[in-house]
Amino acid sequence: MNERIRRLRKQSVETQESLSIERALITTKFYKENEGKYSAPVMRALNFLEICKQKTIYIGADELIVAERGPSPKSVPTFPELTCHSVDDFHVLNTRDQQRYTISQEDIDTYEHEVIPYWKGRTMRERIFSHVPKEWQAAYEAGVFTEFMEQRAPGHTALDGKIYRKGMLDFKKEINEHIQRLDFMNDQEATDKLEELKAMDISCDAAIVFAERHAALAEKMAEKETNPKRIEELKKIAEVCRWVPAHAPRNVWEAIQMYWFVHLGTVTELNGWDAMNPGHFDQHLQPFYEKEIAEETLTRDEAKELISCFWIKVNNHPAPPKVGITARESGTFNDFTNINIGGVKADGSNGVSEVSYIMLEIIEDLHILQPGNSVHISAKTPDHFLNAACKVIRQGHGYPSVFNPDIYIQELMRQGKSLQDAREGGCSGCIEVGAFGKEAYLLTGYLNVPKVLEITLNNGIDPLTGKVAGIQTGDPREFKNYEELYDAFLKQLNFVVDQKVRVSNYIDQMFAKYAPAPFLSVVIEDCISNGKDYYNGGPRYNTSYIQCTGLGTTTDSLSVLKKHVFEDKTFSMETLLNAISKNYVGEEALRQRIINRTPFFGNDDEIADSIALRVYDDLLAAIDGKPNVKGGQYHLNMLSTTCHVYFGKVLGATPNGRFSGKSISDGTSPSHGCDTHGPTNVIRSLGKLDQVRSGGTLLNLRFVPSLLKREKDVEKLGHLIRSYFTLGGHHIQFNIVDTATLLAAQACPEDYKDLMVRMAGYSDYFNDMNADLQQEIIDRTENEGF
Repeated sequence: MNERIRRLRKQSVETQESLSIERALITTKFYKENEGKYSAPVMRALNFLEICKQKTIYIGADELIVAERGPSPKSVPTFPELTCHSVDDFHVLNTRDQQRYTISQEDIDTYEHEVIPYWKGRTMRERIFSHVPKEWQAAYEAGVFTEFMEQRAPGHTALDGKIYRKGMLDFKKEINEHIQRLDFMNDQEATDKLEELKAMDISCDAAIVFAERHAALAEKMAEKETNPKRIEELKKIAEVCRWVPAHAPRNVWEAIQMYWFVHLGTVTELNGWDAMNPGHFDQHLQPFYEKEIAEETLTRDEAKELISCFWIKVNNHPAPPKVGITARESGTFNDFTNINIGGVKADGSNGVSEVSYIMLEIIEDLHILQPGNSVHISAKTPDHFLNAACKVIRQGHGYPSVFNPDIYIQELMRQGKSLQDAREGGCSGCIEVGAFGKEAYLLTGYLNVPKVLEITLNNGIDPLTGKVAGIQTGDPREFKNYEELYDAFLKQLNFVVDQKVRVSNYIDQMFAKYAPAPFLSVVIEDCISNGKDYYNGGPRYNTSYIQCTGLGTTTDSLSVLKKHVFEDKTFSMETLLNAISKNYVGEEALRQRIINRTPFFGNDDEIADSIALRVYDDLLAAIDGKPNVKGGQYHLNMLSTTCHVYFGKVLGATPNGRFSGKSISDGTSPSHGCDTHGPTNVIRSLGKLDQVRSGGTLLNLRFVPSLLKREKDVEKLGHLIRSYFTLGGHHIQFNIVDTATLLAAQACPEDYKDLMVRMAGYSDYFNDMNADLQQEIIDRTENEGF
């Protein structure tokens, strides 16, 4: 990295995350003055315009790519229309050890007097929680599932290439053409469509205003600047901001800035869970890069500098603060912007270019939290690129993760996407996939599958609270065989999923009605032509995902019950339930027998893997294909983020020997320490799952660094990835760190400030994680060989 990038990186890494109340004040004032005057979409668009006109803008001393979500780097706004933080929330955020956001007492006082009173009873969170059924509330409070839209808007959105071909003025022209075509004689929705299209038009203006303000600031700064080089840079920044996003970009600099203005627009308009993603960013930049290289108007180093500036810009944007259960299910500053690198193009050809290699170099150079990044390795991907990616993985930052386009293209086509749209798709956030720029594929919340089993074993009662959290499926002590037990589990599972779907559909309607996103709708295919919002069925495709967590824990627990209680009769159900209720206190001999004499998932064991396959298939049967309210369907993915740690906290001891409060297994990974036969057997076990039927599966593996010292070791890692993908794997990612290093970092955190580990679908600084998250990483199997 050059000196500019070194300075920008230092500022980004060392700046403390803070809260800004500016957006909340602008929004509150606007709503107070205009409530009831406009339709919901126009109200949202005018509010967005007001923010773009009024918010503080910032251009840093070394910056080439400009604009911030808050008034300065690492400063994030709040969104009181979604959830209005309390004074207590702010004090917690200001003082907690991990994921701390500083805020002044003066700002807290202002928020208390000017923001909180107006939004009482008006927030989306209150609209949701005032109408949910008591059965749903009981399951939610027990930790059976979470709700993503509790504090944030639906998200996990990624773009295709249209913003590199069209500017906001082009979109405005398209919008107005569709306004002219509205049929008020025959279309009962014409009036609603008109309001939505008017809102989209206003949102385009807002983005242009925001950019123009940055152009004016850059020109003003240039007048006061004494360094000739910086004067020219500021003039160039002004030129770029005058051109994009009003017009389609013409070069690499404008293309990056174009995306960044759109990114900021979508995450300023609403706080989506999670942030906007650029999709196949290397493929989008490739034509601009190659044209400029050929014309000698850009060098490779200059392109790398611009992309590095963008990388740091993303790192300057932590996720807006989460509190309560939402913080526990995703305890990180990461806002989950995921750069897809490599893969295939829309025509099916290899998507790797020189820009892809530049991005790999940047990941290795910068070693920063965000953006998340992933390499996409198809059968057409050159081995040289895979090898280059493995060398970056070897550095031990947890980036990049690795995806299999050959599988997820099939996943998307199974869901009804066209071949071209599926090829243009990929991953946003962690591991979930969708058709970039054409789909609202929304994550609704996590499902605690081991908790469903726990409730089954307690006849619908949550044993930790003693409260009803499910339905009565019978006293497990009276089950005559394993099939009766499994049938009870299945009934409980379907009851929970149906609860989740019903309330998720209600929440979707609430967002469509009260919190539309007209600016986001502009850049997602078919929203303009349909005259409908992103949250109201406007996109070409509309998918709702339920993320199932704890496959390994569930499988291993069922394996214990099947083998020891019903088949071998090693001990009775009464004995096992008694041991579980005591958290195995005084029952260590029993626990060791369970751990050492039970077939566990992740070892290529047919007995355990057949149970995992059955659970996976029944999760699919419970979820897949259920209709949502936007003309789409629910689908399954196997994702955990940090929720497997939270779910473990609300789960008692489990039949597989796991202690109460300990983390459950993440994604589709085996239970901690239970994959005892090496990584090749792990991938064989997971390869038995029909992952094409999912919308994403997550696999974590941990290797000791010494395993990847030699070039041929790096090649072996590539072979492992290729092998898993040949078996039908969707995704795989690695921690390259030994237990000794992790323990040393716990003991002396000041010596390991840059230690980054892979948590779930993202990486995080080890010392920014709480003790439970740290322990979860330590407990993962440490592989010393392939």
